[in-house]
Amino acid sequence: MSEENQVQPSTDLSCVSQELRCVIEFDAVPEAMHPMVISIHEVSEDAVRQAWEELPASAQNILDNFEQFHALVSVSQAFAGLNAMEELQTKAFRESIANEDQESYQADVIEQVMHNCVKDMLKQIKKARRDPILKRDFTQVFAK
Repeated sequence: MSEENQVQPSTDLSCVSQELRCVIEFDAVPEAMHPMVISIHEVSEDAVRQAWEELPASAQNILDNFEQFHALVSVSQAFAGLNAMEELQTKAFRESIANEDQESYQADVIEQVMHNCVKDMLKQIKKARRDPILKRDFTQVFAK
């Protein structure tokens, strides 16, 4: 059986935080991406928390808590990371570049994409302090 035809086991979203589940459902994240989102969420917590703690309190108050911010960042990173990986797959590398260099380059690109997602989310949440529509966009994800 080819890799394309293999069925991925479904991911049990009851095992993730309520905040992450809200963002996954709100953004209609395809089920095939759930493991990626969950992995990103788990490994990015320290870096995202550090960024959150550097935010002014007025920006932190846009959301109810860090967990909401972390969930938003994780899903953003998953989509951006997937787009970057797809782009890297189509990029033609010169034959003179060694495999190790290609892998290093790809890892650097993915790391930069993930970092940029955090920076962008920080910028957007700061902007939401002055923009009621953007603030609503953030809060409606978690509205019950």
